[in-house]
Amino acid sequence: MAMLRAMRIPFFTILIGCVIVGCTAHAADAALRDKAAQALRRACEYFDTHVSTEGGYLWDYSEDLKHRAGEGIAPATTVWVQPPGTPSVAMAFLRAYHATKDSYYLNLARKAGDCLRRGQLESGGWAYRIDFDPKHRQKYAYRVERTGKSSSLSNISVLDDNTTQAALRFLVLLDQTLGFKDAKVHEVVEYGLRKLMEAQYPNGAWPQRFDRAPDASKFPVKKASYPATWSRTFPAVKYYDYYTFNDNAMADAIALMFLAGKVYQQPKYRESAEKCGQFILLAQMPDPQPAWAQQYNADMQPAWARKFEPPSITGGESQGILQILMHIYQETGNRKYLEPIPRAVEYLKKSAMPDGRLARFYELQTNKPLYFTKDYQLSYDDSDMPTHYSFKQDSRLERVEAQYKRLLQTDVSRLRPERAENEWKASRPKPSEVTKVIAALDSQGRWLSPNQAKEKRRLPSDKLISCATFIRNVNVLSNYLAP
Repeated sequence: MAMLRAMRIPFFTILIGCVIVGCTAHAADAALRDKAAQALRRACEYFDTHVSTEGGYLWDYSEDLKHRAGEGIAPATTVWVQPPGTPSVAMAFLRAYHATKDSYYLNLARKAGDCLRRGQLESGGWAYRIDFDPKHRQKYAYRVERTGKSSSLSNISVLDDNTTQAALRFLVLLDQTLGFKDAKVHEVVEYGLRKLMEAQYPNGAWPQRFDRAPDASKFPVKKASYPATWSRTFPAVKYYDYYTFNDNAMADAIALMFLAGKVYQQPKYRESAEKCGQFILLAQMPDPQPAWAQQYNADMQPAWARKFEPPSITGGESQGILQILMHIYQETGNRKYLEPIPRAVEYLKKSAMPDGRLARFYELQTNKPLYFTKDYQLSYDDSDMPTHYSFKQDSRLERVEAQYKRLLQTDVSRLRPERAENEWKASRPKPSEVTKVIAALDSQGRWLSPNQAKEKRRLPSDKLISCATFIRNVNVLSNYLAP
């Protein structure tokens, strides 16, 4: 016992040790925060002074900035709207502002916002790209600085690939950040949201792209059904006005409208989101395949889109739709949005292939997986598929089921959909991740990415300046600096 008492460490010694450790950790955190702040500023300054065009951005740039591209090769007078283009980079600036309260980053976001304002079409949304070359600009029905006078100007707003939705989402949050005091930003948002609601079909769906409000008489409200027959060969018909789930077009529009409802406290935006939820219920196919198609024609039947997207039941988009339904339930507390889920999950689980994956396309009623050959012939054989498209999808059904069960067990009164201001809340990255991001920044303030084979066909450079990499790293630094 005496030996044990002798070995006891005095309390004040332990206390002093804890204080020293705490002070050391605090000093290390402060030093890393300083380095993170410096790296964030250098990276954003480089993007603003060297990469930006009229406040906007593309996707990728060669190391010497002589070559640039969005989804395709682009001149120096063009910016991209489709993510990870201008709205995505602008969101990174806005996140940096909310993390640091440094007005420099807000000014960068405002520059990007003005770029988008100059690219908004009369139809209310955005094309994939914005042109600032006067010769090219005159071909588009831009709302401002329009030079063309022909009635045939391109006026097609795109919902594909989160194009118009991403632009409006950023502008909504910029408007909120500015306290709704910038009249130009506020007007662009109000106009865009109004036109998007006008483009919504009577049944609540949205098309892939639009240039005007639909003629309601041509789009009756009805439940989904199977066509009596359908062509096995691509008919090459216009599909842009079909009711479109592909590439999360409607999911992104729903999320935008719920956000707008919270930011502006106007029921009409929330009602628009719920109206699309009603469409999702109508669009669930009857037995034997109670899931969803990628797109539907005006008769509410699965239809062809591109030459590799046949009328079918989709194992890909259907999983996303299940998550949309749960999102709508969380926002509304209405259990009718959960009702389709068990039937769809059971069907999709039974449709899984031996390796556990789901086919992107299942033949109507027979439920056989459908593929295409490299020369785009419809086939049941997966041995000669094109490589540019995912014809097989990983299953997310276990996660969907787990989330569904959690929602069932949660009292409706405790459902708490995300508040608009929570857009800027994120988990704090580990110091090692922050250190890695800082170390990767070169002497000019760039994060260079290896140029993969696919990109080398577009940009002749061993290394790229990538907007996706920039956004990811800026977000890491911002999330670390956030209070």
